[in-house]
This record gives sequence, structure tokens and C-alpha cells, in this order.
Amino acid sequence: MDIELVFKIAAIGIIVAVLNQLLIRSGREDQAMLTTLAGLIVVLYMLVEVIANLFDTIKTAFNL
Repeated sequence: MDIELVFKIAAIGIIVAVLNQLLIRSGREDQAMLTTLAGLIVVLYMLVEVIANLFDTIKTAFNL
């Protein structure tokens, strides 16, 4: 696993947290929830590729 991925996920988390707090304080709770959901989807999309590579490595290691 590359350390860049960890930093990207951390950066997305920080940005989403700041946006979430700004939107909640301005009274836009619905948009804050959608922002959090969008951040989660982006991170999961990034992790899908890593998980696919993991499964490929396991298949190669066990000759499946």
C-alpha cells in the first residue's frame, strides 16, 4: 500500500470535515450530509482499485 493513498484519504477527510462544519453552522444540514456522503463515496471509489489489486495478488499467490 502506498503512503500517498493514506495522505489522499486524510486530505479528503479534513476537507469534508471543514465543509461539514461550515454547512451545519450556516443552517444547511441537508447539504452537510450530502457533502459527507460524497466524501465517503470518493474514498470508497479510491479503495476499490486497491482492493482489486489485493485480490489479484492473492489469486496469483495461491495460483487460483
